[in-house]
Amino acid sequence: MSETDAQLDELDPGLTGSGGIVEPSAGNALPYFIPLLVFPLLIAAALYGGWWIAGPFVFLSLPNMFDGVFGRNTRNMDLEQVRERRLLPYDLALWTWALCWPVVLLFGLWQILVVGHLPFWENVLVALALTGVASQTVFVVSHELAHRATAWERGLGELLMLSVGYPYYALEHLYGHHANVCTPADPSSAPKGLPLWQYLPRDLVRGYRNTWRHARIRLERRHLPAWHYTNPFWRYLTTGIAWLGLIYGMGGIWALLIYLYLCAAIVVAVKTVNYVQHYGLLRLREPGGWFEPVRTWHSWNEATRFSNWLFFNTQRHPDHHIEASRHYPLLQYYSESEAPQLPGGYVQMVLLAMFPRRWFRTMDPLVDRWRAHFYPQVEDWSVYDSRAFAARPNAFEAIEEILGTAPRIGAWITRSPALLDNLRKKEFTNLELPDGFGPDSETEADIRRGLARLYWMHEFGVSEMRERIAEFPIHSPRDAVEAARHWSNDQVFQICMHAMRGNLAMADAGIVLANVAEASAVAVLQVVGETFAKRHSRRESGSVAAVALGDFASREMVPGSELDVVFVHDGGAAEYCEALCRRFHEALQALSHDNLLFGAFSLRNSGRPSVRSLADFSAFRESAGLAGELLALVRARCIFVFSEAGMAERFDEARREALSRGAARGALLADLRNALKDTSGLPAPGLSSVCEMRGGRDDVERAARLLQLAHAGEFSDMLAPDAASVFKAASIQGAGPEGIAARLAESARMWQNLRGALSLVAEGDFDAGTAAPKAKAVMAQAGGAGDFDALGDAIREAAARADGDIRSLTSGLLAV
Repeated sequence: MSETDAQLDELDPGLTGSGGIVEPSAGNALPYFIPLLVFPLLIAAALYGGWWIAGPFVFLSLPNMFDGVFGRNTRNMDLEQVRERRLLPYDLALWTWALCWPVVLLFGLWQILVVGHLPFWENVLVALALTGVASQTVFVVSHELAHRATAWERGLGELLMLSVGYPYYALEHLYGHHANVCTPADPSSAPKGLPLWQYLPRDLVRGYRNTWRHARIRLERRHLPAWHYTNPFWRYLTTGIAWLGLIYGMGGIWALLIYLYLCAAIVVAVKTVNYVQHYGLLRLREPGGWFEPVRTWHSWNEATRFSNWLFFNTQRHPDHHIEASRHYPLLQYYSESEAPQLPGGYVQMVLLAMFPRRWFRTMDPLVDRWRAHFYPQVEDWSVYDSRAFAARPNAFEAIEEILGTAPRIGAWITRSPALLDNLRKKEFTNLELPDGFGPDSETEADIRRGLARLYWMHEFGVSEMRERIAEFPIHSPRDAVEAARHWSNDQVFQICMHAMRGNLAMADAGIVLANVAEASAVAVLQVVGETFAKRHSRRESGSVAAVALGDFASREMVPGSELDVVFVHDGGAAEYCEALCRRFHEALQALSHDNLLFGAFSLRNSGRPSVRSLADFSAFRESAGLAGELLALVRARCIFVFSEAGMAERFDEARREALSRGAARGALLADLRNALKDTSGLPAPGLSSVCEMRGGRDDVERAARLLQLAHAGEFSDMLAPDAASVFKAASIQGAGPEGIAARLAESARMWQNLRGALSLVAEGDFDAGTAAPKAKAVMAQAGGAGDFDALGDAIREAAARADGDIRSLTSGLLAV
């Protein structure tokens, strides 16, 4: 026992924290009258100004000075032995404070706004003193009274909060906070990592909305409308108007503005206390979907004796959530093994919370220690810490699956939790068969894959997708962009979820993603073209084609692929066509923003022209300096034509001419040969080098383009934009040794599967070796390996086989 505790023990054994039981008595209740001392200080400050104003501020700083002096109090009253009448002295302290506050508040405002005998700056200080007192104690007192059984006490507590502009506090606190504390449904429970200044608006907005919902539900249970006169919001409104009218009568509009500012400051202080009380603490979600009962470790505890005197034991918050109706002198102290302990009193912690970096540096290690102590069985808290869980707690299992399997999808749902609602849509759930419907798990997986592939690859094509987008109300190009983006993001999320779960092969997912890209882009371009034509009388006979390039054209898309499109026009007025192409370009730029499928619209920064006339393609036959543009053209596909249907055929003919007889063709063939011959500096075969390694995706792609250019004039089916189709055409046409082209087509599909898997599980700096087990399983399945440990060998064998096949298939071409 410290020397201070020993001295206190001599005065009254009930005041020390040295163990044992505290007996309720007038002497033990006396320290709880200390908060009343602020009222004469406030009155003196309002009457005399000058140095008297320092009194309330000194009083507010007492906890910082005396918490160390008086130490900690860990004693409790015996709940079974205490009778309610013995608590009367404690109640007198509380009631007296509650009755004094409205009187002193009105007196202070009268002195500031009506009497006005003090200088301006002194009036400001008096107003700040009133704000400081209210923010420290009025919330604590009204909170205690809100939990009392008698109507007059609850009414007095409501009056206190009404005086500071927060009349609905009791309803919000009783029916919202206590039921949902430490769950995502409670805006007052701050998750780990959320700074105070982001917490405040969230708590204020959601708190008000939830309170209105609670009031409406209570009326509905009585079969009454929301606007029935018994709705407490009518009482809040009328009494609030009366209070504002009183303040306005004192000093006019300026008085009203000052009062509203004071109320806002007090409400912020109240919310900051809420922020401190449960920061980072969580209730675990049970398998059935509900949350575990509230325990003592779901609130921060603090035992500083002087602060608990000053704030009526509110720092013993864990016990308050165990028994909310328990009067403040009966609140029990819990040790570190039973409840987490704050490193300081409420005054100190509220000030610390206003500086997020210092707050996180102090509190986050304590939260981590709390997790390790009370929930040692939980190894991964990422689901509980995610914004997705905060917004969609009922999707816990799906969030856990996503975060443990596909970090990219996890980043999506973190930014936009509403994506999780797609998992409940009919078009998704119809493809999600329950476990146990088949004779064994392997058969079930095959059926799921077959059902998903049938739907996405055959039943729900581009035309059906465009019909779905057309159902949205669209009145302008902006509407079209927003509708297409929203619809596209939903579809991309669903497709990637099927791919993550193995229902769609990654290569098949790439084809479906390209269909989504085409449907959304064409829907936007159609509206833009029609709108442009209506606004311009000189339409003439000009036509514009939108040509997809790269992965978009070859239907090998992954999330984040470039929206690579060029516009080609022919006939009519060139100025008209070029202006229309610019509108198309701007619309696709807008579509690429916040789009899960598309990266940045690449043509903004590309050296390649984004708009050409069809006649410009003659440059490919006349100039040998356009090999780079010709390489882009080998993977090209017309996705949209505005005005004249024959434009697509004319573009295909111009592309065929450029690939088969263009002057740049020779330079491009040489570049491809040299790239395939030069193997120096290539990384070793492995998962992280699927594209760059020898025999990898890039080599397979170069081999396909070499074949394509070499035989473009002979076989039209060799002009396919994707490598697998080029190899299949080569196999059919006999352009190479038998079976090799078919194997290279399989290699192209394998690399696309792995590339697609990596696009889902790799986000930022990615180390495959430290990936989660489920993520490793996705990559192993994509590579056709039995498990992740065997994937490396499978990649090396496939790369070596592909490299040999490339040499055999292109041996004659490489020797040129």
